[in-house]
Amino acid sequence: MPVKIGSRAINDFSAFECIELTIDDGIAEIRMKRPTLLNRFDMPAHEEFVAALALVARNTAEIRVLIISAEGKAFSAGGDFDEMLDAHRLPEVRERMSHFAKGVFNGIIELPIPVISAVQGAAIGLGATIATLADIVIAWRGAKIADTHINVGLVAGDGGVISWSQSIGINRAKRYLLTGDMLTGEQAYVFGLVTELVDSPEEAITSARAMAERIKALPPAGVNGTKRAFLEITRQRAAEAFEIGLALEMESFASPDVLATIEKFRKR
Repeated sequence: MPVKIGSRAINDFSAFECIELTIDDGIAEIRMKRPTLLNRFDMPAHEEFVAALALVARNTAEIRVLIISAEGKAFSAGGDFDEMLDAHRLPEVRERMSHFAKGVFNGIIELPIPVISAVQGAAIGLGATIATLADIVIAWRGAKIADTHINVGLVAGDGGVISWSQSIGINRAKRYLLTGDMLTGEQAYVFGLVTELVDSPEEAITSARAMAERIKALPPAGVNGTKRAFLEITRQRAAEAFEIGLALEMESFASPDVLATIEKFRKR
């Protein structure tokens, strides 16, 4: 059965335009490939990312590990300002954004196979959420990682509350999500948000692929069963805060603060 991307139905991976999905000898890789746009998440990127996760989920009998990576200087700069303005004006846009935010979050955490993120550059907002939802986070020590929802006047409701709290503890997650302050890859490693540190941007994907090969070589019953056990912890944390956080984020889109902050960011 094909996966739908908006109005398009696809049976293979060649229909993707914002990302690239490859599956090779048991290792899948979703690679964001719009470096000139800093791999931001507008609606086409949301749709394709969720569709790629669905394709991986349908093929986990053959796939042992998923890598999430990106081309260019940024892993992902997060949301798109024009779509934020549309969401400010139109409830139907907020409803669609909520739908795909759930698709991204659940699509990552519900995979019964290990997920590795290769963070070669800035991971901001939703980009940081996607990176830190992975089971193993490999980052360049100079990469910038921040959940900046609050700086734009938005609630950090797309899953960062869950991933950051699981990785670095609730108190430290509060400190960074309530300020939007940025961490380097090296600082994030010290805190536990990043699990593996590399010395150059290029090494992030090299190290991620080497880690994927190590995991692939292990007996799958042990790996996947362990992943499923950890999944139950994440589900419980998500049940506590994800739905309310996302609802509050959609509500915050309607705030006049969003207009003022986006205008300020654009002037910079």
